[in-house]
Amino acid sequence: MIYIGVTGWGDHDLLYTTPEERKQKLSTYAGHFPTVEVDSTFYAIQPVKNFEKWDAETPDHFQFVVKVSREMSGHDREPKTPLVELFERYRVSVDPLKKSGKLRAVLVQLPPWFDVSKPHLDYLRTLRAELSDYEIAVEFRNPSWFSEAFRDRTLQFLAEQRFINTICDEPQTKESSIPFVPVVTNPDVAVVRLHGRNTSGWLKKPGMTSQEWRHVRCLYRYSEEELQELAVSLREIDREAKDVYVYFNNNSAGDAAPNAKRLIEILELEYELAPRQISLF
Repeated sequence: MIYIGVTGWGDHDLLYTTPEERKQKLSTYAGHFPTVEVDSTFYAIQPVKNFEKWDAETPDHFQFVVKVSREMSGHDREPKTPLVELFERYRVSVDPLKKSGKLRAVLVQLPPWFDVSKPHLDYLRTLRAELSDYEIAVEFRNPSWFSEAFRDRTLQFLAEQRFINTICDEPQTKESSIPFVPVVTNPDVAVVRLHGRNTSGWLKKPGMTSQEWRHVRCLYRYSEEELQELAVSLREIDREAKDVYVYFNNNSAGDAAPNAKRLIEILELEYELAPRQISLF
C-alpha cells in the first residue's frame, strides 16, 4: 500500500482555511493525509509531551516517520553530547508513538560530507545497534554511495543491516545529491522523499543565510507529466515493499500539499482519514 503525505504539518497553509483549523493543524492535517514526516526533530530532540500530544491529535491508523536530530546524524561534526546519550534521549522522546504503533520508521538524513568510508560504515552499524527495535530509513546525500564502484555494495549493506534505502527525487549536483535509486532493501517498508528539482537553489550560495536558503532549496512544483512518471515508479516500488511512505518536501512556495493530493488522485488511492469539519460558509 502506498501512503502519501508531506514534510511537517505547520507550513501548508492551503490545508487550513478556518481559524479553528489553524489552531488544530495536526488534527486537520490528518483529515487530508494518512501520514506525515516529522522534521522538527532534526533541529532538536523533542520533549516526550510533544509526542504524547501528537499521538492524541491523530487517529489510531495514522503513521509518523520521525527524523533523528542533526547531532545524531553527523551534521554537527563534534556533537556536544555523547552519541550514546543522544540515542537514549531520542528513544525516550519517541516512545509514545512507538507504544501506540504510530511510529513507522525513523529517518536518518546524513550530511553531504558523509561519504563511503570505514568510520562512516561503523557509525551506521552503531546506529543499527542503538535503534535495534526500530525501522530505520537512511538517506544519503554524498554521491559516493551510489557511484558505479559502490552502488551494489551500498544496497547490499543496507539490506544486511535491515535499513530502508530512502529513495530520493532531488536536484542533481556533483557535491550534494544522490540519483533516484528505486531499490527496496527492507521488504516491510519503503520511504520515498520528493525534494523537487530546483538545481540552482539546492546548494547554499556564498553569503546566503540559512533562512534564505530554506526558501529556495525546495522551491519547485512537480508538473503533471513528472507526477505521472513518479506514479509509475511508485507502483513498481509498491510491488516490492509491503508499505510505501511518500513525502513531498517541495514546500518553499506551498507546492507540497497540492502535489501530494494530485498524486493520490493519479494512483487512485483511498485512505481512512480523520473526520474533517464541514464549513458552513
